[in-house]
Amino acid sequence: MALYDYVGAVRRGRRQYQASVAKGEYPYLPVLEDILSYTDIVSEVNLGIMDIPLEKIVGTKTEGRTSAFANNFMPLLSEKSEFGAKWAYLYDHQIEEGIHDPIAVYEFMNQYYVQEGNKRVSVLKYVGAFSIAASVIRLIPRRTDDLNNRLYYEFLDFYQVSFNIDIWFSKEGSYDKLIKAMNKQPGEQWGDEDRIVFKSSYDRFSKAFHAFGGDDYDMTCSDAFLIYVELFGYRTVKDRVERQMKRDLVKIKDELLLASRGNKIALLDQPEDAEEIGENGPLKIINWLLPFQMIEPHMLKIGFIHAKSAETSSWTYGHELGRMYLEQAFDHKLQTMAFFHADSKEETEKALKEALEAGCNMIFTTASTMINQSVKTAIDHPEVKIFNCSVNMSYSSICTYYGRMYESKFLMGALAASMSRDDKLGYIADYPIYGTIANINAFALGAKMINPYSLVHLEWSRVKNRDPHEELEKEGITFISGDDMITPKTPSREFGLHQKLPDGSLKNLASPLCHWGKFYEKMVNITCHGASDRKELKGKQAINYWWGMSADVIDVICSNSLPHGTRRLLNFLKHSICAGSFQPFVGTIYSQTGKVPCKEGESLTPEEITTMNWLAENVVGKIPDYEELTEEARSLVRLQGQAIYEKIDMEE
Repeated sequence: MALYDYVGAVRRGRRQYQASVAKGEYPYLPVLEDILSYTDIVSEVNLGIMDIPLEKIVGTKTEGRTSAFANNFMPLLSEKSEFGAKWAYLYDHQIEEGIHDPIAVYEFMNQYYVQEGNKRVSVLKYVGAFSIAASVIRLIPRRTDDLNNRLYYEFLDFYQVSFNIDIWFSKEGSYDKLIKAMNKQPGEQWGDEDRIVFKSSYDRFSKAFHAFGGDDYDMTCSDAFLIYVELFGYRTVKDRVERQMKRDLVKIKDELLLASRGNKIALLDQPEDAEEIGENGPLKIINWLLPFQMIEPHMLKIGFIHAKSAETSSWTYGHELGRMYLEQAFDHKLQTMAFFHADSKEETEKALKEALEAGCNMIFTTASTMINQSVKTAIDHPEVKIFNCSVNMSYSSICTYYGRMYESKFLMGALAASMSRDDKLGYIADYPIYGTIANINAFALGAKMINPYSLVHLEWSRVKNRDPHEELEKEGITFISGDDMITPKTPSREFGLHQKLPDGSLKNLASPLCHWGKFYEKMVNITCHGASDRKELKGKQAINYWWGMSADVIDVICSNSLPHGTRRLLNFLKHSICAGSFQPFVGTIYSQTGKVPCKEGESLTPEEITTMNWLAENVVGKIPDYEELTEEARSLVRLQGQAIYEKIDMEE
């Protein structure tokens, strides 16, 4: 019986050998000594005896027996050889008693190379075992700027708190995201129970992922596990059995497929572009929004879920004005509902559940912090179409939307420079996330276009122990760009572009406006007038409606007291932006560090604008350190701005 199985293993080995040769790949086991011949090892660490996944054992330490195996550890030598007889003996031993003696391996870059026990590994891989006991020596390479090296050092940090060797990500920052998703703090040591529960959960997921066909995806099992945990929550995941995980993987197939293809985002900067996206040319996708061919407004019941209330948040107030405008625009033919105070994961889930129970078939979640709950609800309820107000977020099950506010900020900067007799201008920003950085730079570029000597002094309202208004007052700055809109409960005139007069009073000059009502009206019209399906895009692209002045959803409201010439200038710039003949991020632009993110004759792409992580040369100030931020700001940065800090660190 053992000899018969050895012949079967040889067949597998020879098939793998031939397939590797056909692909131009090395057909035998990789040899660690060859790999290390061009690698600088700075440390060896004896990790003792550990249980390691067989899939992580990829090669042999020395060249000795490497040609006896194909690169999948299946044997190549004849069944009549001494090697074949020993392999068959080990197979019988595994079937009757099990192989328990630890092998000896070296770990390098989170992969394992066998020093002693190649045949034991071969037998266990053949019978489909999951792991094997091994005495492990870790080889640590010198730190370099290579991506895999950076990922390995992130893995080492993760290992120090978890003692887990199973997790390996393909993207930087993923270990921190996993720790956050588990509601743990960076650097927090895991207890024995944490380690056991986590390993058990991950092992079940790994088996489910491979059975699901995850090996065909261009991602690691750990990449998929992170998506799974972020969508379903670790508290839920750790209690899932393998069967349930398989069903869940089928539900989130499109999200996994999108991630494996690089999380491509289609930024649609015009409403009509909704008919023209696809990988290979025009593709109408409008009626992804609802599953039937033609929809009338009266068939829609739309839920709006807000993190705060309209009385306490200018952001929520703006969206609530948009909701009321939407009802009026359709002469109250459609129904809308508003849900407030969804400022935590639990409250967001509760609000989404209430919206579904109330019969909402379209839902807008108006804060980026709600995105994971939005995606999970969309996965569980594909008949309901859900939108999240955020930018640069990549999901296949929902659409995201956001306004190109930087266009209005450019006009505000030009206005400020034209009105001020001083070269100093002030700008108060809130959260250092994507979108905010583009707004700051657009304001600075608008000011510089009018006055080449303009300097924009940047302050942040979400930094601890620092009052932005006091700091600007110390500099004698009187023209300041503040919050975009008032908050009804705490009304103040320090919003938009305002001037501080000598007597201490304020004069409002202009305010940027995102007309959410028109935004929602256009999205409902797209829903009602669609004629086809979006299924062809599922798993291929994430859709982000990123509309601006040309779509009539972004504007600037000016004071009647502005000089006539200044009004003409603003109108000219606005019409030029709407017509596409002028854009803020065009031509030579210098950053604070002297780099040139945009060269003469070029323009920044939408992706470069939304992922901006630098400040223009005429900005005085910086992106605050993560530790300087308030806890509320940190929470939002972890979701939508963490990559800004990662890129800054890499540049430095």
